[in-house]
Amino acid sequence: MPPDPAGIFQEDAGVQQKPRLQEPKLFRVILHNDHYTTMDFVVKVIVSVFHKPAAEATKIMLDVHKKGHGVVGVYTLDIASTRVSQVHEMARQSEFPLRASCEEA
Repeated sequence: MPPDPAGIFQEDAGVQQKPRLQEPKLFRVILHNDHYTTMDFVVKVIVSVFHKPAAEATKIMLDVHKKGHGVVGVYTLDIASTRVSQVHEMARQSEFPLRASCEEA
């Protein structure tokens, strides 16, 4: 049997088991408040990019408005980054300064 320097495989009574898989890290996507983006546009972004129902999108938009930021979802890094890019593209096309970011959950 070849050596296992990383300790990826577990051995039990000479039987080699499957490698242990780690869950991917998760990231929060956050929308940030500004003084120019309309509330309706923020709701539209949340519904179209994050596929939230209108009532939940409105609640998140109010968090953004009142608290300065709001969490729109928790995703793996690739999905979170894509969603942030989609928000920025929609905002750019509509000439709003809406910003989004992602941080480790």
